[in-house]
Amino acid sequence: MPNNVLGTTLEPCCFAPKTGFYRDGYCKTGDMDTGTHVVCALMTKEFLAFSLSRGNDLITPIPYYNFPGLIPGDKWCLCVSRWKEAYDAHVAPPVILEATHEKALKTVSFDMLLEHKHTH
Repeated sequence: MPNNVLGTTLEPCCFAPKTGFYRDGYCKTGDMDTGTHVVCALMTKEFLAFSLSRGNDLITPIPYYNFPGLIPGDKWCLCVSRWKEAYDAHVAPPVILEATHEKALKTVSFDMLLEHKHTH
């Protein structure tokens, strides 16, 4: 199992809805994951609206891809570039550090993630 941004073993992000590039509940990545879906985030109304405005509809279900559509409160593995874009626009959703893959640190700083740490 890869490490998270804290340097410990990556924890699961969410099993319902089942998230991750590999739909295994983890924000793991690999060569086929061109979007680098490594940030485990708690969806907010503001972020979902922002993502929709950028052409990425995370709200509407797509049964063909086994995608249930997301609502505020769901946890989801986001592309690190989208999370950074939302951060720059001041609508970044809270992050679950324990479930965010260490590869996120190649694009965003630990301090940026820590600033949006989800407190359980």
